Amino acid sequence: MFDYVRNNTRLMGILLALLIVPAFVLVGVDGYRNFDGRGETVALVAGKAIKKDEWDAAHRREVDNIRSRQPNIDMKMLDTDEARFGTLERLVRERVLLTAAQKMNLTTSNQKLAADLQKNEVIAGLRKADGSLDMERYRQLLAGQGMSPEMFEAQVRQDLSMRQVTQAVTASSLVTPAVAQPSLQAFFERRDVQWARFDTQAYKAKVQVTDEDVSAYYNANPALFQAAEKADIEYVVLDLATVTDGISISDADVKSYFDQNLARYSTKEERRASHILINAAASAPAGEREAAKAKATELLAQAKAATGKFAELAKKHSQDPGSAPNGGDLSFFQKGAMVKPFEDAAFALKKGEVSGVVESEFGYHIILLTDVRPAVVRPLEQVKPEIVADLKKQQAQREFADKADVFGNLVYEQADSFTPVTERLKLKVLSAKDLARQPSPGTPPVLANAKLLEAIFAPESVDKKRNTAAVEVGANQLVAARVVAYRPAHTLPLDEVKAKVKDQLVSEKAQAMAKAEGEKSLAAWKGGAEAKLSASTEIARDKPTMLQQKEIAAALRADTATLPAWVGIDLGAQGYSVIKVNKVQARVAPAADMAKQELQQYDQWWSSAEGQAYYEALKARLKVEVKVAKPVVKAGA
Repeated sequence: MFDYVRNNTRLMGILLALLIVPAFVLVGVDGYRNFDGRGETVALVAGKAIKKDEWDAAHRREVDNIRSRQPNIDMKMLDTDEARFGTLERLVRERVLLTAAQKMNLTTSNQKLAADLQKNEVIAGLRKADGSLDMERYRQLLAGQGMSPEMFEAQVRQDLSMRQVTQAVTASSLVTPAVAQPSLQAFFERRDVQWARFDTQAYKAKVQVTDEDVSAYYNANPALFQAAEKADIEYVVLDLATVTDGISISDADVKSYFDQNLARYSTKEERRASHILINAAASAPAGEREAAKAKATELLAQAKAATGKFAELAKKHSQDPGSAPNGGDLSFFQKGAMVKPFEDAAFALKKGEVSGVVESEFGYHIILLTDVRPAVVRPLEQVKPEIVADLKKQQAQREFADKADVFGNLVYEQADSFTPVTERLKLKVLSAKDLARQPSPGTPPVLANAKLLEAIFAPESVDKKRNTAAVEVGANQLVAARVVAYRPAHTLPLDEVKAKVKDQLVSEKAQAMAKAEGEKSLAAWKGGAEAKLSASTEIARDKPTMLQQKEIAAALRADTATLPAWVGIDLGAQGYSVIKVNKVQARVAPAADMAKQELQQYDQWWSSAEGQAYYEALKARLKVEVKVAKPVVKAGA
């Protein structure tokens, strides 16, 4: 049952949001940093503008980040009005929290920053054997994200300051069982119900429409029977693959690259060892360390006397919980993987040799070297395909930047033809028919880009048949298009859509009949008339039934002060539903461990709701104004 709770956080969040009415008092604010930008203002926070170019840049970063992690993602999902508005909302939230942090003098000390960075798992993986950070790998990692260590640490410091703004609210939340139980009881409530459906489909046979009715409906609703504007186009694509195909790499270049990057094609020597560890921390009293060393010395004598029994000795005496059950086996490792004293001893041994007593920060070790894998350099012929691919990619990246400039200039300056750009850059002219503003299934991905479609259907392209500007539709991918033929949007002739018009009209009338019959039956059944209902069934939020979620929600909201309770639900195009609530079942008390989990999850929801309420209060205090209308999600989208 609790799995359902965990999987329905949004539902419970809404419940809690209705219960929480916090009051917060804030002091006046000043800007956290200089937020000046250029272009159209899309939002205001504390009187300071978020500009459209800042919004565009933020969305590009988000898209690039997602695309780098999920190369096969449908880019259409990231280029919608809803996706862009989500970016703006996150930008506003960041601005609100940053401004509030500054006003509240919430800063992040060097100590807090260091502590947070130490918890970062990625950074932890960059540590050397001695525990210090490999700064070169650290810089390389950040460079791949377009950041320096200073930029990254500034961002982390900023994020920590932002987190402090709501932390005092969310961290202080403490929900007692007495507070949680009424809500949990309501959430998990079960009710016995019966129902009747008045399906639109069942009433269609009863609907009679004339040709005059069809004609009148067609004339009254021309927008429903529109043919979308369409265009036949030509287009050219410049991408990294195209540039790469034209690049050849010489054997001399391959050899030179191989010699310069020999380490990349080599495997380091690896050694396999087993050990017996007698624990003795460096901070332990001298007497304790001497006793541990004496114990290790005694075991060393036994190990040297019978190396075949090393695994048995390790299982019995080693105090390393990770390797002792495996006879002390540490598997293969390279230099840099072990602490220095252990490494020096292991790499000084020959296969089958046992070391002396080796002291490290963990205590005293006895090491048996069990195997050696020598360093190996892969032959040039084996790695040649990899090198060729790498060199082509590197050269293509450089050439693409140069060719992108040429591409953009030629499609703009020679706007009446693609011939100059195709001849100069050896590109092919492609074509597409019946392209619409809203891409349909099967549209080539490069033509599904919203910015490109906007350019294609712009007056300059449609009326003058000029090339569009070069549009970036993906990473290292530019497209320009030109309209060959254009068909404007128009209302389809009645003869072509008569069947569709009739179906639509019949559906609407059947829907109205279903609703009218449902409402009539509901009134009669409430008055005591005999009801034709389904067999009784149990419903709950965590129990699947034949009922729709809309019906279940209505049945669970129904006032049960007097039973039976009746409720009618308008199902839209599907018709109408009547539900009779016969019984409310008391919830069976969960087991103690389940009750504890529920309370913890409820506390998290409560904290989240408090945090969101506090953020909304901050927005009001800082006079947040979003000047872009929130997109309306279309039904069925």
